[in-house]
Amino acid sequence: MLNYRYLRRQLELDELLRDKSCFLFGPRQTGKSTFIRNQLHEEPALIINLLDQSVYFEYSRNPGRLNEIINGLKLTNALIVIDEIQRIPDILNDVHLQIEDKGNRFLLTGSSARKLKRVGTNLLGGRARTRNLHPFSAVEIPDFSLEEATYRGTLPFIIHSKFPDEDLAAYVGRYLQEEIAAEGMSRNIPAFSRFLEVAACCNTLVLNYSSIASDTGMSRQTVTNYFQILKDTLIGFELTPFKRTTKRKATETSKFYLFDMGVVRFLRKLPKISKANDDFGTFFEHFVFLELNAWRDYHSPRSELNFWRSLKGEYEVDFIINNVAIEVKSSANVQRKHLSGLLALQEENICQKYIVVSLDAHKRYLEKENIWIYPWQDFIQELWAKKSGFWKN
Repeated sequence: MLNYRYLRRQLELDELLRDKSCFLFGPRQTGKSTFIRNQLHEEPALIINLLDQSVYFEYSRNPGRLNEIINGLKLTNALIVIDEIQRIPDILNDVHLQIEDKGNRFLLTGSSARKLKRVGTNLLGGRARTRNLHPFSAVEIPDFSLEEATYRGTLPFIIHSKFPDEDLAAYVGRYLQEEIAAEGMSRNIPAFSRFLEVAACCNTLVLNYSSIASDTGMSRQTVTNYFQILKDTLIGFELTPFKRTTKRKATETSKFYLFDMGVVRFLRKLPKISKANDDFGTFFEHFVFLELNAWRDYHSPRSELNFWRSLKGEYEVDFIINNVAIEVKSSANVQRKHLSGLLALQEENICQKYIVVSLDAHKRYLEKENIWIYPWQDFIQELWAKKSGFWKN
């Protein structure tokens, strides 16, 4: 990656850090350190990288060393960066003290909040905001190709790789070693490795833990715990159902999405996904989810992202966010037969706008149905445009 120019991310931290500390979480190799070096305008007074083994041993032997160094430098109202804070959660005691007594602000990065929560850390009791860094969004990659993204994914280290399958294999192996084994999340690494393949097959689907347990020979509790590990480490996301419909009762079961399309394709051992491929529709839905999820984390963390499905399963809308209902169709000519879920949801009179994201060549509006048809390129551009009025018009 040293030979490639930096690709600017949509997440902005400067304003968040002006008056408060911030946790920045994200899976390994999503580019947290590179992002900080290139987009943080305020120069940190101190940077501590706990991935450096010598630094890690130094602070693990004496967590109070942070306080000693900051006091020695006489820092007040300064910005201090600590990478991979979850490796030594006890440091947060001194972080808390420095925030309260000296007004220092901290940017605390990590691949997961799981270990922090497990040891009883309260994430500074509201003294720090939280943001998650995702793999690249489509708008962050020049000349973005959807077909390439379904093959490679959009992790920073993979988008220019000459050998994406080899690099994805190494990444999955490092994840198992560094995230699962090193933190003791699972004592049975081979079983968890097999489970990752199962999770990839569950991508975009409604979760049925009992059925997955039966198919894999694992206990239901083990399956539930493994999915929780994926969610805690930001490798997987649970999409909860929208339940505020009255004419048709909604399902109460969540759907599941992994954090990267390339990882899903690799774990499922699929070849390159083309638009003619039977799997393209689920990858297309996955793509739209990843864009919506990243947009929410970067620009509107309090927004709810849900899906809606009637209890009997005859009607479904892929996503609902900020009173906008979004259906995803891998068709280049959306017709009325594709609109049944949106039309059923319209009867509830809940949402303000109804959209189909598709492969259509042109944006159009179906006046009778009150439904917008968006080519995916237009949808992505309007989603990320800060003044587009996308959610209101």
